[in-house]
Amino acid sequence: RRIVLPATGPSVLACGGGLKNTICLTRDSHAYLSPHIGDLDNAVACRALAEMTERLLDTLHIVLERVACDRHPDFYSSRFATAFAIERDLPCIAIQHHHAHIAAIAAEHGLQPPLLGLALDGVGLGDDNGLWGGELLWVEGATYRRLGHFVPLRLPGGDRAAREPWRMAAAALHAMGRSEEIPRRFPGPLAKSVQRLLEREVQCPLTSSAGRVFDAAAALLGLRQTSDYEGQAAMELEALAAAYGPVQPLANGYRFTAENQLDVLPLLVWLADHATVPGHGAALFHTTLALALADWVTQTAARESISEIALGGGCFLNRLLSMQVRTRLEQNRLHVYEARQVPPNDGGLSLGQAWIASRCHAADSTRLMG
Repeated sequence: RRIVLPATGPSVLACGGGLKNTICLTRDSHAYLSPHIGDLDNAVACRALAEMTERLLDTLHIVLERVACDRHPDFYSSRFATAFAIERDLPCIAIQHHHAHIAAIAAEHGLQPPLLGLALDGVGLGDDNGLWGGELLWVEGATYRRLGHFVPLRLPGGDRAAREPWRMAAAALHAMGRSEEIPRRFPGPLAKSVQRLLEREVQCPLTSSAGRVFDAAAALLGLRQTSDYEGQAAMELEALAAAYGPVQPLANGYRFTAENQLDVLPLLVWLADHATVPGHGAALFHTTLALALADWVTQTAARESISEIALGGGCFLNRLLSMQVRTRLEQNRLHVYEARQVPPNDGGLSLGQAWIASRCHAADSTRLMG
């Protein structure tokens, strides 16, 4: 896929992320996005990444000047990019995950002015080495600032919590001060162990991930306790909400902290205590979260004097959420941009990485690997 960029720049190879991988090459004012390579969790996919890179370089006759990758050093794509750059004596620029999500939207829409980016996904490594995923970013080309994020929840058992939504519901109960309810709500051999992990804050890193909030909601509603594939709980939650139909949002379902963090724990409390009909609870979750996000973005946009809003990250594959957020923001007279030519999830990361790397001045390329 060829995408016209809003400006020319040095030729870049961007190697994408660890999941839903694509690569992107740029030449002059064009970006060339590869076909979907997939999750780099097996040797076949990893070989495909290397083969695709060589094939596109040969086909497009591009003389590279820079390489870009995700900031997470353990992704195969990051290790590949580092080795590739060292072998060819090129700079390798490591780019923050959510910055790349928003930059992908800027690139495909030809946007040059500062944007306010709402990035919602599973997990991406942050500047502080934290597990980000519900971020409000000021973005202009190769620079960004983190203006706000979701109030973090614990991630009991680390990555395992992404595959077992009941763990995120347990984390929500713990945040409510009700960890003693975990074994009763989620009977099983591991419930008491997870309760102890949360109470001792052992193997429970914090995350601002919006995706994990969806997992918590799904498990609190009794919809899904474990997932067979990434995003399953969130997709089933969306389907249930769409089937139920429109509902009024919970007016007191969220709040903001002094540090511009969005706290949706009141919404999760309501789901835990009052959602007797799962479909109604799912619909209420979506409409309340959309209201909270639109309120958060609108207030921040006013403070920053920005009217251009980009919605990026895998959570915006959720059509119900994206439609409600877009509608509310447009009612507030903001200009909203979403992924169109490339997916909003990690399949579009390489485009954002390439655009950021092409905008970096050589003297500013401080995020180097290798």
